[in-house]
Amino acid sequence: MAEEKPTYQDFLEYVIKSLVDHPDVVEVSRKVDEMGVLLTLKVHPDDMGQLIGRQGSTARAIRTLVRIAGMKSQARVNMKIEEPEGGRGESHRKESFDSLNF
Repeated sequence: MAEEKPTYQDFLEYVIKSLVDHPDVVEVSRKVDEMGVLLTLKVHPDDMGQLIGRQGSTARAIRTLVRIAGMKSQARVNMKIEEPEGGRGESHRKESFDSLNF
């Protein structure tokens, strides 16, 4: 018998796909350990700004909603957003460091 996908994971996929411009690229994976459930979210690089929002407000709100949905299933749920390839990560930090002009 196949493992059934929890309702909070479906809920997260629905919310994210409704927000982004590339819903076909959205991927949610689930990992369960002694700390609870970790939902890892992957989206298209162009959609990161929409997902995170101004000063992280959208991501914070989504995390809160997912935690509440998890509580209904008696699960401690957290969400992690993976930075896509070609994101701002390392190159952005390097540019910031280079612009200091020592």
